[in-house]
Amino acid sequence: MRSLGRGLVLLGLAVPLLAILMQLSETISLGQMIAMAVAGACLFWIGRIVEGYAR
Repeated sequence: MRSLGRGLVLLGLAVPLLAILMQLSETISLGQMIAMAVAGACLFWIGRIVEGYAR
């Protein structure tokens, strides 16, 4: 359970960076980048909760 939470945290950190890079290369629009950033923040938050419950 703890490793699942850690994985979600890392994925939540990687998604916004990927969204920024994709928007800079004009692969996605600004709205899609914001949606990906929000999704990444949610993944990070859920991962922290799961990681906390695993203790």
